[in-house]
Amino acid sequence: MSEFMDEAKKQASEHSDVADKGLDEGAKMADEKTGGKLDSQIQQGEQQVEGQLGVQDQDTQGGNQ
Repeated sequence: MSEFMDEAKKQASEHSDVADKGLDEGAKMADEKTGGKLDSQIQQGEQQVEGQLGVQDQDTQGGNQ
């Protein structure tokens, strides 16, 4: 699993904008599927994954969605 995470971190750092967009879209889909009932948990999970991969959330950095 470590080798997988190393490769994921490498790819995410090289393509952080794409990784962030994918995480945002995944969070949006999960939010829609749960009817917004689990929004805070979904956002927390997204932030944890971004932290693990070293991806900065473009939404909080002044980027656009």
